[in-house]
Amino acid sequence: MTGYDELGEVYEWLISDAKLDPDDFAATFDDVLAPLPAGAHVLDSSCGTGQLAVGLARRGLRVTATDASATMVRRTARLAEEHAAPVRAAQATWEELPRHLDDASLDLVFCVGNSLHHAAGDGGRAAALAAMARVLRPGGRLVLTSRTWERVRARGSRLEVSERLVRRAGRDAVVVYRWEIAERWEEEHRIEIAIAQLPDDGSAAVRTRSERLSCWPYRHEQLEAELRGVGLLPESSTFDPDAENYRVVAVRV
Repeated sequence: MTGYDELGEVYEWLISDAKLDPDDFAATFDDVLAPLPAGAHVLDSSCGTGQLAVGLARRGLRVTATDASATMVRRTARLAEEHAAPVRAAQATWEELPRHLDDASLDLVFCVGNSLHHAAGDGGRAAALAAMARVLRPGGRLVLTSRTWERVRARGSRLEVSERLVRRAGRDAVVVYRWEIAERWEEEHRIEIAIAQLPDDGSAAVRTRSERLSCWPYRHEQLEAELRGVGLLPESSTFDPDAENYRVVAVRV
C-alpha cells in the first residue's frame, strides 16, 4: 500500500460531491446495509477521510475504520469526533487487519474508493483479500469498488486535467492525474495526482500538493477468481466495460 499522507490533507478534492456527507455516502449502500442486524460489526478498510465510516456509525452500527495512511486515520478520527460518531480508527495495512480484529468477527467489510489496486501485484492483492475474508464471519459480505482497469489501460499513458474547478470549504482547486501505463498488466503502473489550490485571499499564490502512487491493475474476471480463491463467493457485480467504476459484493462461504 502506498502513500496518501500528503494527499490525505486535501483528499476531499478527490472525492465526489455525493460522498462528502457521511449520511449520504452510507445511503448509497442501503441494499447491503438493510439486512444487517442492529449493532452489526462493520469494517471500513482503506477508510480515507472517514465519510463512510462516520455515516455507518450514525446508523447504529459498530464501526472499525482502518487505513495504511496515518493522515487518513487522523482525519477519520477527527471527523468522527465532529459528528459524535463512535468509530474505532486504527492505522493498518490489509495484512495487519488480523492484529486488530478477531477472526470471523465481522458482518460486513467495505473496501471502496478504488483502493485495492495499490496492493503490490497478484500476491499482494491475494493477501489483502485473504485478510479481509479472514475477519468476516461465515455469511458475512465484502463490498468492493474498483476502477474498470480494462478501460484505463486502453487509454494508455496520459495527462488528465479536471475540466472544472473543484470547490471545497470555500476554496477552488484544479485536479490533475498523470497516468503511467505499463506495457503488461502484471507490471507496476503509476498514478501521479496533483491538487493545485487557487488563492482565496486575492494573492497570486497557488498551493500544490501531489503524490506519485504505485498501482497494480487487474481484470474483472481475475478479481472474481481471486475472491473465490480466498473463500469469498461473488454475489453481484455492476461491471460494465464502458463504465469508469464497478462494485462487487462477495459472501464469505
